[in-house]
Amino acid sequence: MAEDSDQEKTEEPTAKRLEDARKKGQIARSKELGTTGVLVASASAMLMFGASLGKKLIEVMGNQFALDRDDAFDPTKMFSVFGEVLTHVAGPLAGIFGVILVAAFVSNSLLGGINFSWEAMAPKFSKMSPLKGFKRMFGTQAVVELIKSILKVAVVATVAILLIDVFLVDILYLSLEDLPGNTYDATELLAWIFLGLCCSTIVISLVDVPFQKWNHNKQLKMSKQEIKDEYKSTEGNPEIKGRIRQAQREVSQRRMMSEVPTADVVVTNPTHYSVAIKYDTEKSNAPFVVAKGADLIAMHIRKIAKEREVPMIETPMLTRSIYYTTDINQEVPEQLFIAVAQVLAYVYQLDMYEQGKGTKPKPVDQNPDIPPELRY
Repeated sequence: MAEDSDQEKTEEPTAKRLEDARKKGQIARSKELGTTGVLVASASAMLMFGASLGKKLIEVMGNQFALDRDDAFDPTKMFSVFGEVLTHVAGPLAGIFGVILVAAFVSNSLLGGINFSWEAMAPKFSKMSPLKGFKRMFGTQAVVELIKSILKVAVVATVAILLIDVFLVDILYLSLEDLPGNTYDATELLAWIFLGLCCSTIVISLVDVPFQKWNHNKQLKMSKQEIKDEYKSTEGNPEIKGRIRQAQREVSQRRMMSEVPTADVVVTNPTHYSVAIKYDTEKSNAPFVVAKGADLIAMHIRKIAKEREVPMIETPMLTRSIYYTTDINQEVPEQLFIAVAQVLAYVYQLDMYEQGKGTKPKPVDQNPDIPPELRY
């Protein structure tokens, strides 16, 4: 079953899988890249500060071999000499160590970036298992490391032979030079040979970096079932989400229906659409929609309007236009102001007529002037 599970892991890791792995400290890293960066930086630092360090060492040696009799018999002299030596060589050594420190940080961060994980720092007792250790010794990673080691020895040995052949004359010529010239030349020569040897490890890094990226991606690959399970855990079960959305719609509809009795008028299609409109100058500068619906919801809006004696006006074209262009608690479009104003004016005049304070208004035009872009 385990083999079948591994074979099913053909899907690329999701963003969540990558993020979880990063939190655990499981990121792509190349030890060869870090080693190469430190070695090349060390050789470069020797080229930059080697001459200065050579001069300081010659000064130190000259000073220490020029002791007089009193200094030789002074038991406290060694402490002052130690301070003088450190003062002389502190500058070049600080430069060399500074370059190496920066290179170590940068080269080890190039692949995988900067990552800090407490979980990765915690002790793992599973790694103390002799059985798992035995498996690691003969696993794929161990074989790869063995091949890399053989490759490193072969590459470095080949480059070393080539460098000795190239610089052989210069190396032999050092014995014919005088101090301090031979010291400076030897330091520079040593730095160039060291740099050449260090650069040879770049070949191993060029092989190791793609492998580590591929191996890291392979370890994090997922099966289709794992992707489905992750989606359920992060986004929620689709069935549960559907029920939640249904409950939210029901709550929203109940809230909307509770606003129908406060409307000034309900315009209808007459059967498929219903829109409840309210004009309240304290809340808005224009009429706005408090409820709308189609089919069964439209019928329910008309039922509530009838029970609460909210006027209902049949204006099919205007109703469809408002239904498709205006959301709940949103003002009607400016292009529909005149048509809506006519409906509201009719309602107000009809109310005054029923109170015996005016004449009976003319019926509302069921097909008012609606702009073409707002016709549905």
